[in-house]
Amino acid sequence: VQLQASGGGLVQAGGSLRLSCAASGRTFSSYVMGWFRQAPGKESEFVAGISWSGKNTVYADSVKGRFTISRDNAKNTVYLQMNSLKPEDTAVYYCAADDSVAVVTTGEKYDYWGQGTLVTVSS
Repeated sequence: VQLQASGGGLVQAGGSLRLSCAASGRTFSSYVMGWFRQAPGKESEFVAGISWSGKNTVYADSVKGRFTISRDNAKNTVYLQMNSLKPEDTAVYYCAADDSVAVVTTGEKYDYWGQGTLVTVSS
């Protein structure tokens, strides 16, 4: 599976962005998908994950209630809708795919990674 993330940019605090991650390959619908982020000088952290069916989602506490992960298996795409953005959300955001059954929050469990898209939130 090859992943291509897009949709990052510069936004003011309180604004919104929607990230997309397009996947190649016919087996996209069988993968758990996740979003991770890495801020400058910090370790990578889990943001959100979604099961292959889209029925189960998991969020980091820091984004719960503000971010929404979704997927369209017909389009081989996973999305991350980010609302009420804060300066601390500034990071490079990565999408990842995992062939596990359930959503996992550990980056080492994911098998495939996209190239990342930069989100900058100004105060």
